[in-house]
Amino acid sequence: MKTRKHLFAEMNREELRRAARTSTVVLPVGATEQHGPHLPTGTDYFTVEHVSREAARVASAEIPIVVTPALPFGSSDHHFLYGGTLSLSTETYLRVMRELVHSLVRDGFKRIFVVNGHGGNHEVIQLAARDIALNHRARVAAGSYWNIAWDALIEAGANLGCRLPGHAGIFETSMMMALRGDLIPAKRPGRKGEFHTDPRSFHAPYRHEKHGFWKSIDGYTDSPDRATEEFGRRCQEAIVGALAKAFIEFHRAEPA
Repeated sequence: MKTRKHLFAEMNREELRRAARTSTVVLPVGATEQHGPHLPTGTDYFTVEHVSREAARVASAEIPIVVTPALPFGSSDHHFLYGGTLSLSTETYLRVMRELVHSLVRDGFKRIFVVNGHGGNHEVIQLAARDIALNHRARVAAGSYWNIAWDALIEAGANLGCRLPGHAGIFETSMMMALRGDLIPAKRPGRKGEFHTDPRSFHAPYRHEKHGFWKSIDGYTDSPDRATEEFGRRCQEAIVGALAKAFIEFHRAEPA
């Protein structure tokens, strides 16, 4: 059986024109920013592109779906003090998101799913999704992969002493060890003293920000030295399965 193409960058304009009529299109968005002294700056970009592509591949057995190239830049001003960071201001990033999603609408897509891989982008992508849906006959979903896969990640053991998703801590380091172990040093930093590791931190009823927080923790959360490749594989499998399910449910909901 011939495999249906689902990568936007590998398709020509005629294939995309036909696909737009019936397909859900997935737009992964990440960031390029410091991830401690041990992870590559492309961690968010590598991760969100991988899980989005794999989830789309799984979902393509049941629905028509297309995945765009991942956006490698996001809202990362809070990491400037460490260097190794390329950031867009909140205002610029919101405009970029609106214009990218608008481009997909202009191409004919009526079902658009934005998958986020960086905490600093979360609120902005949801604003962009709302604005597009208000002004165009399209359905737009937007969410961070760890929230979409929350229950599956907890079942995979992601609530056992690590910050979820955290930043360059156990979770992200494990994910990158499974995805690009060639980029990860064998010796990784640990966390001196106690550090808040409640996995529910991103599900709190309010957002708590503190001036100087990132400087106080040296740019990474919890203990990267406790990360394992096996844990990273379990998390990736959980995320891919949950995203594929979300893509299918979104596609099969009411017509655009």
